[in-house]
Amino acid sequence: MKSELLNTEVKYSVYLPDGYDLSERHYPVVYLLNGYTGNETDWIESGSMQHIVDYEIEQGRIQQMIIVMPDGDDRLYMNRTDGTYPYEDMFMKELLPFIKSKYRIRNGKRYTGISGLSMGGAGALKLALRYDKQFGACAAFSSAVFTEESVTASDQESMNGYISKAMPDMVGVKGKNRLNKSYEDYDVLHLVKTKDPALLKSVKVYFDCGDDDFLTLGNAELHKQLTVRQIPHEYRVRDGAHTWPFWRESLPIGLQFISDSFWK
Repeated sequence: MKSELLNTEVKYSVYLPDGYDLSERHYPVVYLLNGYTGNETDWIESGSMQHIVDYEIEQGRIQQMIIVMPDGDDRLYMNRTDGTYPYEDMFMKELLPFIKSKYRIRNGKRYTGISGLSMGGAGALKLALRYDKQFGACAAFSSAVFTEESVTASDQESMNGYISKAMPDMVGVKGKNRLNKSYEDYDVLHLVKTKDPALLKSVKVYFDCGDDDFLTLGNAELHKQLTVRQIPHEYRVRDGAHTWPFWRESLPIGLQFISDSFWK
C-alpha cells in the first residue's frame, strides 16, 4: 500500500478464507501485528498462522475471517515522537480504509479485531484502547508492557535499541526522566489508569504471557490495573517464555476470543 503519510510503501500479508473468491460474502477482519525485528511474513513463516486458522475454522471454533498482517517496521505501532514518521496515523487513516476498499470487510467495530505478539501485543492493546470506536476486541500475546520500575532501571543499551526508531527523545535519557510525556502518551498502563473506564469497557480484551517471559511483570501489572478499575478482561499465564512455541499456542486462543466477540 502506498502511504502518503509515510512517503513509502507499506507491505502487508493477508489471509483470505477458503471460498473468498467464489462468494460475495463480507467477512469480519483481524489485524495481526508482528513483534520487534519482525515483518509482515513472521506470523506465516514462524507462526504457522495459515495452518492454525484453517484448522480452527474447519473445527468450527472460529468464524471465517480476513486477517491482515502489516509490517510493523519496528515503530512500536505509534507516531514517531519527533513528528517525522506517523506510523499510527498511517495505520488508522490509510491502512484501515485501504483494506476496507480492497477486500470485502464487514462494517463496524463489532467486526473489527486486533491482535499481536510482543511489540505487536502492546501495539494491539494501545490501538484498541486508544481507538475504542474502531476496534471491538483485542487479543495480545506476551505484550511489551513495562512497569515504571523496569523502565527506570533498564540498562541504556537495551532501552535505546528498542525505542530508537519511535521515541528519539527517549534515547540517552536515564532513570525517572524516562517517564516523560512521550512515554506516558504511549504507555499501556498509563492509558488504563487514566482513560474513561466506560470507554475501556467497550473493547473486549484478552492477553496472556508465559511464566518464564521477561515481560511477565508488566503483564501482571496490566491485569492488576484493569482489575482495580473494574475493567472486564481475560488474562492467562501459561508455562512458556518469549518464544514462537508459546505464540503458536496463543494464536488459536486469541482468535477464538475475538471470533466469539463477533457474535455478541
